[in-house]
Amino acid sequence: MNGHDPFPERFARTLVAALDERDGHTRKHSDRVAMLAVALGRRCCLDSGELRQLGIAALMHDIGKIGIPDSVLLKPEGFTADEWEIMQTHSVRGERIILSIEADGMPDVARIVRHHHEHFNGSGYPDNIAGESIPVMARILSVVDSYDAIAMPRPYHASRSHDEVIAILEAERGGKHDPYLLDHFLGCLDNQ
Repeated sequence: MNGHDPFPERFARTLVAALDERDGHTRKHSDRVAMLAVALGRRCCLDSGELRQLGIAALMHDIGKIGIPDSVLLKPEGFTADEWEIMQTHSVRGERIILSIEADGMPDVARIVRHHHEHFNGSGYPDNIAGESIPVMARILSVVDSYDAIAMPRPYHASRSHDEVIAILEAERGGKHDPYLLDHFLGCLDNQ
């Protein structure tokens, strides 16, 4: 990605603003996730180009939710099995949307978005890949996305204390999350 071309970031913010019109929670969530992802990426020694891709992917990680019906996207309680199946399509929808952006590096950003719900043990979606087969930036995004989703209040759960959030992330170690990246993320939190 050309470090001097601001187009991808501007376009990402425009798309996130469009999603915000449908789901006001998502814009703030995306901004927080982008900030945390870049901080974790720095701690993991990603280079400036990788940090830029990670930041754009983090901003756009939920852009595929534009294609999710309101009856599912805005549902205030848990999903049925059929609704969950629909919600899981957002990462592939996001990949398709990002691939339509004609700018350097967007295929890499699209790949990160596609895989941000893969689990380290292979039980995630959409492709059920595991371990280091999951792109490292998607594994970073998974950790910080989970952190924000657990910590912030949602229609179906109240906000949680820092200790509760950490306990949940620790329980997901090696299952949902890469243990190495989780350690680095917890180190970032300790320094905040």
